[in-house]
Amino acid sequence: MGAYKQFLASDIIITPLTVNKSFYFTGSSALTGSDVGIDRFIGLSTNSLFDPSTDPTTGQVNTQYQRLIYDSIKQLYYSNFLNSTSSYGSPVNTASLFPGNNEAGNVLVGTTSSAGRYYNYPQTDLTFKKLFPTQEGSQIGVISIPETLYGNYIKPNSFFISCISGSIYDDGQGNLITQNNQQICGNIFYGHGIAVITDVNSSLSALYATSSYGSSIYGSGQADILNAFINSSNITCSFSSSLTIYETQYKCTSRENEFNFSQNPSILSGSSNDVLYDFATGSYFQPYVTTVGLYNEQQQLLAVGKLSQPLPLPATTDVTILVNIDR
Repeated sequence: MGAYKQFLASDIIITPLTVNKSFYFTGSSALTGSDVGIDRFIGLSTNSLFDPSTDPTTGQVNTQYQRLIYDSIKQLYYSNFLNSTSSYGSPVNTASLFPGNNEAGNVLVGTTSSAGRYYNYPQTDLTFKKLFPTQEGSQIGVISIPETLYGNYIKPNSFFISCISGSIYDDGQGNLITQNNQQICGNIFYGHGIAVITDVNSSLSALYATSSYGSSIYGSGQADILNAFINSSNITCSFSSSLTIYETQYKCTSRENEFNFSQNPSILSGSSNDVLYDFATGSYFQPYVTTVGLYNEQQQLLAVGKLSQPLPLPATTDVTILVNIDR
């Protein structure tokens, strides 16, 4: 008899399982609630001296300086696309990610003389628009979805946001598209839960004859439209998340000569100084399994599996119990 048995590598099988979940939120309070935490920011391009007392701030959940939002988005996602003459912000020529021993460990790409040498988290191998405004006073909009909602990533073709100025959706390739005239107005980074609106002046302001003319949206500038998406309470946002969970299966096998004696204290006679009852000493005694425990190397109990009904352990054949744990 043995109280514990070591698992072999072949006894443990780990299987990944990808699950998706859809989210739909309406109104500013629904987006920023304590159990949601979707934040919306304005990013501002400015060369003025930083003054913490007067610099404009932004944020529905967490307050940040607008210039820091702008600089962070520019550095992380657009630094390789700023010096291009193409309206599509074509990336600079790049080399391998780790070109030599002297640069091993860096995340810079391209030759040392190139202007843009950073990994900007491309969402596709296709050429796509990453236009980013760099003029003084330019503004961008940022929608930040927490990891607790998007999981591993936002599922492509699932992001949609709408306000009085119009609606925007993603095309599955990392582009944000205006619904009214099908123009690219920004980018979404699925793995980070970040949507960046960079060009809405030409994409969303021409809403004449789309019922927004009477709401004085016609002819609105970049700042007005961005503010509608970032600060408006009349807003909806929906997306689907993707999360990979792992199911671990433990194969607990009892050989015919193992675990052939019961550890249930009911087989002991307390009145006889813990002497076994006669039925437990016979050659035909057959113990039953009711519980399987999983222990670590320090013999600390980590998990308990209860069988739906007691399982007899035969004396002539092996018995295998499968324990599944999701995490």
